[in-house]
Amino acid sequence: MAVRRIRQLGDPILRVRCERVQNPKSAATRLVADDLRDSLAIARKKYKMGRALAAPQIGAPVRIVFVQTDKQRWTMINPEITDVGRDDFLVWDDCFSFPNLLVRVNRAYQITVAYTDPKGKQHTLELEGPMAELLQHEIDHLDGILALDRASGVDPFAFRSEWEKVHKPGDRYGPPKPREV
Repeated sequence: MAVRRIRQLGDPILRVRCERVQNPKSAATRLVADDLRDSLAIARKKYKMGRALAAPQIGAPVRIVFVQTDKQRWTMINPEITDVGRDDFLVWDDCFSFPNLLVRVNRAYQITVAYTDPKGKQHTLELEGPMAELLQHEIDHLDGILALDRASGVDPFAFRSEWEKVHKPGDRYGPPKPREV
């Protein structure tokens, strides 16, 4: 287990579509998952934010995401969004790969995610609001997509320090809005 350097905007590995993990129970898979866990813990202390890391952010081009919140902890292998709800919402997204920049993005308010755990067991989660946004962000990383690519609206970028002068931390998530059909 090691703390790995989080790759920053401009590093080409952040734009790679990651390979599927063939053996979720392998030592290599466990090593990447443990490194994600350890790297996330240090990044959270350093930046005072963060709930998840995707494998390409630590230089591993494989489809693994590690999530840790106050209530939940998941290692997700080959996660996939299998369903998307009808409503969208706007969020000011942040990322360890560009930690001082916020990007306003439009995300689905509800999603269903299927994944495999490190023991090889299949899981399905139905998520909404901030957790749905988080998993959309992390799965985008596995496809080489950054929040910057999903910028929405006029003036969708803000330096964190400037944004915090105007907004409260809870302002990052807007209410869901009906999806235009």
